[in-house]
Amino acid sequence: MMTSSRFVLCVSLLVSACAAVPTGEDATSAVVPVSMPQNWSTATATLAQAQAFDRDWWLQFKAPPLMELLKEAESSAPDLRIAMERIRLASIALKQSRAAELPTVNATANTTSRNNRAEGFSSTSNDNSNLGVSLSYELDLFGRLDAQTRAREADFSATRYDWQTARLALLTSVASTYFQWLQTDARIRLAVEQQAVAQRILAVAQARQRYGVATQIDVMQQQAVVLSQEIALGNLRFQQQQLASALALLLGRIPQGYAPALFEFTQVSVPVVPASLPSILLTRRPDLGSAEAALVAASANIDAARAALMPSLSLTGSYGLSSSILVGMADPVQSVGLGLSLMKVLFDGGQQDLQIQSQQTQRAILVETYAKAIRAALKEVEDGLGNVELTARQTVLQETQVDLAQRSLRLAELRYREGAGDFLTVLESQRALFSAQDQQLISQAARLQASIDLFKSLGGDWSTLPELDQSTR
Repeated sequence: MMTSSRFVLCVSLLVSACAAVPTGEDATSAVVPVSMPQNWSTATATLAQAQAFDRDWWLQFKAPPLMELLKEAESSAPDLRIAMERIRLASIALKQSRAAELPTVNATANTTSRNNRAEGFSSTSNDNSNLGVSLSYELDLFGRLDAQTRAREADFSATRYDWQTARLALLTSVASTYFQWLQTDARIRLAVEQQAVAQRILAVAQARQRYGVATQIDVMQQQAVVLSQEIALGNLRFQQQQLASALALLLGRIPQGYAPALFEFTQVSVPVVPASLPSILLTRRPDLGSAEAALVAASANIDAARAALMPSLSLTGSYGLSSSILVGMADPVQSVGLGLSLMKVLFDGGQQDLQIQSQQTQRAILVETYAKAIRAALKEVEDGLGNVELTARQTVLQETQVDLAQRSLRLAELRYREGAGDFLTVLESQRALFSAQDQQLISQAARLQASIDLFKSLGGDWSTLPELDQSTR
């Protein structure tokens, strides 16, 4: 019979004769599968300028009600709670993977009683009690368990980035919806003012008709303008109600009867957002962080699949007590056992090789996905910078257009009152003013939305991440 020392020696020689496990591609390397541009086409900024907007980007709008809405969204929005539960699931999976690297200890206890009786003879009883402790431990010689743990760590990191992505999407959606609600409120007040102007011009047309210096057509045309303003006002009020309901859902509230706090739309500040250098996006955007973490997990899974090709070596030990006296364990007999077991799959129809190929293909897909996400991020920032400049120019031009339209209507109305102008000119000037005023508010909203989109494309307050629990570090 082979002694334990010879057994260990044979096992060691067999293990050392096995080929080393190939190392998988290192996803944590600094090589980016996309050639990053040096600067943006529209604007550039230094790292110091960009760091001024790393946190609390919403403060730049200087709208106190928005602060309260964002605070409420962070505390009660269902999307963030769902993302947090996914983090907890990933944390549990990580703990399970780490626990698999530790020994397993089992305790056993049993008692048996056997009564033997033959025909014509008296019965005899045989009682036996056993207590035992067994230990099993897999020696991770080829790093399979370690690779699995690294994969779970990367998965856990990805869920934290996914939480940040969900948080950024939530906060920007709340800000965007609130500003649309404020803009609609401003358009409603503007529509009421425009309706008053239309009523005033209608009164002038009716007075001139009574004196015979205007026709019924003039009056009817102006009445049509008043009615169109009434219809537009009803549509705006319904739109505002829809925006309030959408905002309530983002906050996790019941939509019926909800309305946010008012704030003067024209008093919302338009922030100046300096764009960071393109390469900084790789560390700012949480969606890119999540894609990179998925790539790390895929590489670790390849290592684990390759390590599974190698033999597994397990150490087992046991200690037990047994006694022939029921339950009492009097005069127990002690037993101690120690063993090493080696297992190697000789034939599985190529399943393990196919598993490696599957993991390698999955990693190739993730590499392309990561590169695609980088290119999409570069486009979003480039478009965002251009949109910020475009909306800024349009807002200035729109202000000039409103000023010209107001002066044109005042002059046309004055000439019409004095009989020196026709009513068609008044109608055209009136429509031009109403359209320019409404478009001015739309341009202001577009400028705010462009700033929100740029903040989002740059990663927002990218440094905010849920803290790791000490038990999962």
